[in-house]
Amino acid sequence: MKKSLLLILLLAFGLGAAFAQIQTPEQFLGYKPGDRFTPHHRMVDYFEHVAANNPNIQLVQYGETNEKRPLFIAILSSPENMANLGQIREDNLKRTGMLEGTPSTAVPINWMSFNVHGNESVGMEAAISAFHTLADPTNAKSQEWLKNQVVIIDPCINPDGRDRYAMWYNQKMNTILQPDLQSVEHNEPWPGGRANHYLFDLNRDWAWQVQVESQQRLKIYHQWMPQLHLDFHEQGINNPFYMAPAAEPLHEQLTDWQHEFQDIFGKNTAKYFDDMGRFYFTKERFDLLYPSYGDTYPMYNGAIGMTIEQGGSGRAGRGGFNALGDTVTLSYRIEGHYTAAMSAVEVTSQNGEKLLEEFSKYFQENSSNPKGKYKSFVIKGESNPAQKAKLLALLDKNGIRYGKAGSKSGLRGFEYTSGKNVSFSTSEEDIVISAFQPKSVLTQVLFEPNPQLNDSITYDITSWALPYAYNLEAYALESRLDPAGEYEEVEFESNVVSKTPVAYIARWEGTRDAAFLASLLRQGIRVKYPEYAFKTEGKSFPAGTLLITKGGNEYVDDFDKKVVDAANRFGVTLETTMTGYMEEGKDFGSPSIRVIEAPKVALVGGEGTSSLNYGEIWHFFEQELDYPLVNLEMGDLGRYDLSDYDVLIIPSTWGGGLSKSAEERVMEWVRAGGKLIAIDGAVNLFANKEGFALKTFDTDEEEKAAKKAADTLAKVERLEPYLEGERLAISGGAAGAIYQVDMDETHPLGYGTGGKYYTLKNNSSIFAFMDRGVNAGKITSNDSYRTGYIGYKIKSSMGESLAIGSERKGRGEIVYFVDNPIFRGFWESGKLVLSNAIFMVGQ
Repeated sequence: MKKSLLLILLLAFGLGAAFAQIQTPEQFLGYKPGDRFTPHHRMVDYFEHVAANNPNIQLVQYGETNEKRPLFIAILSSPENMANLGQIREDNLKRTGMLEGTPSTAVPINWMSFNVHGNESVGMEAAISAFHTLADPTNAKSQEWLKNQVVIIDPCINPDGRDRYAMWYNQKMNTILQPDLQSVEHNEPWPGGRANHYLFDLNRDWAWQVQVESQQRLKIYHQWMPQLHLDFHEQGINNPFYMAPAAEPLHEQLTDWQHEFQDIFGKNTAKYFDDMGRFYFTKERFDLLYPSYGDTYPMYNGAIGMTIEQGGSGRAGRGGFNALGDTVTLSYRIEGHYTAAMSAVEVTSQNGEKLLEEFSKYFQENSSNPKGKYKSFVIKGESNPAQKAKLLALLDKNGIRYGKAGSKSGLRGFEYTSGKNVSFSTSEEDIVISAFQPKSVLTQVLFEPNPQLNDSITYDITSWALPYAYNLEAYALESRLDPAGEYEEVEFESNVVSKTPVAYIARWEGTRDAAFLASLLRQGIRVKYPEYAFKTEGKSFPAGTLLITKGGNEYVDDFDKKVVDAANRFGVTLETTMTGYMEEGKDFGSPSIRVIEAPKVALVGGEGTSSLNYGEIWHFFEQELDYPLVNLEMGDLGRYDLSDYDVLIIPSTWGGGLSKSAEERVMEWVRAGGKLIAIDGAVNLFANKEGFALKTFDTDEEEKAAKKAADTLAKVERLEPYLEGERLAISGGAAGAIYQVDMDETHPLGYGTGGKYYTLKNNSSIFAFMDRGVNAGKITSNDSYRTGYIGYKIKSSMGESLAIGSERKGRGEIVYFVDNPIFRGFWESGKLVLSNAIFMVGQ
């Protein structure tokens, strides 16, 4: 399949003869749907076969995965609509205000996405069946529906994960149906097929677009901006079927019509399920808050977004027993998704005029009178330039407009850094993002300081405000502030090779600088950093600044060219000095000028580790740092020769700790000079253990008092109603609570942070400040809390706790990240702190 737009040409012979050649899925694939899992390439073959024999279908390849599988959509409609497809698409963008003009057509867009989670494997099978029904010219009902809409089918959002699961299952399955869930075919090995190549959950990546599949999909999504988007999933085998309407919490930005249409769809689908005697549930579990789902992201872009969840998932395989002893077969699961898909096509046909009317109204009203509390957002020009550039790139990906603020005084707004309302002024260097624009709702949602929760029981994180994720100086205004003009980034001025200086100097501010450093180290170029701030030739630089000195690099061929070329490639401005004698600070020959050795890094994965956190780190190294990484298995740590590595990263873990032999081998390696980085749940491998500084409580008295308080509370809670159990359980946890962390800029972990960092807390871990270690990142008071859900049982204790720290062990070091610093790859500011741990600490 071609990478560019693939328009399926009409065959030379007559229309009737062409249609007659369309085969059913069973005829083409050689087995009945549900008999086995279809490999991705065979699905592609079938879609191409049908499209080649039906002139009313276009296949568009919009990209490819990391493993080079094609990503594509199928577009279907009536002959009249297909002949006018370009105009229909442009008219739809005119309704949003993304294009100027008045629409001349009135055809809604119905987009259906399947298999975003690879081992929720019924999705692609159902997509094949639904595609055949809609493409079949003899099906009078579907052909009538297509007169009133354009249907877009993405049959598999996650081909890499889907094939990981399907290929494994097809190898392990019994020829005779075996529904016993203890059988090997019902128990996937780590990491499972849910995530993509880099083990990211693509259903959490719509807004952030960290992964290549999301980046490519959202480009074409924004070319269409559908009125309806269905996202097909599976849930546990003991659950029946879930469909919209969604559960609380429901974001306040959702419109009455978005709620109403979910109800229309739910009732219509329920009618078919009732006829079949199938069970289902609505308005439970799956909420509409977190902005990066396949239902919420379309919702915040004017569509009706809906999650569909069939019971089964990877555990069910071709057929498995549920808790009632019934066999949940693949065929049965296909029927559920197929029915929901056909119901969506039917209700779109019946409500097309209303869908278009409300869609237009959504954009007209929100762009002229934004609903949210905050109408404008200002990013200060003095914010970290590397992080600011990253934010603007994200806004561009999402079609969010911004401009320069201009010089204005007497403004008042919410200051993200302090969490308070203050007075401020803007300058010509500041950026303003106004909610008076087509992407009004998405803008407000991504920047809102405190999302309103009408129910604390939510399916995901409860806060994601971008100024915190990027550690930027920013304000949210309740008043309108229009851009004073187009914002023009200062054009990067390429560095040029001239006379070799004593040192090239590069500021340490963000991921681009870490990637620049990684490139230099891979080329064998020696890089240093100062432990103290310094001033040379009238310019001041903080500790942690990169120094690429002439001395020590004499052996590097084309030294100047390599340094300058690398800096230009990453957009890093190089400054120079012609002397090693400092006006302030330590001279370049001082022992406090540290050499950054190119570390050999190993990442631990496998059973017992979080595949998602593992994938985040893996992706960070390969796609952002472009730095080599060795991948090790957790279960084999006791037998590896770790002396080959300088840095060992253990992502978040669950369950038991390290085996005795593994712990002994790891600690022997650390004491010999190794650097261990423990993230999130992995810190519990060392916490509260003899010989380690990381403790939950400062003193025995504190521990006894905490236990007494917990026992007292437990006695009260045991008398609470049974149905309050879930709410009581979350009162001891966190779901995306954001805290300001005070960073020690004199320690390498604090370099480039400006003295503060915002951590996204998704666990209940609380640790005291260490006595024998460096408390590099501290939550210093309850006033450090900014936003997001955190249970009352732990909130009061979080006010004085460790967030990031390190302790020496022999000649080596352990670095603790209590929270995940690069959560889902969108918590951008944490990437710099993690880079500090990798490259700077212990040098």
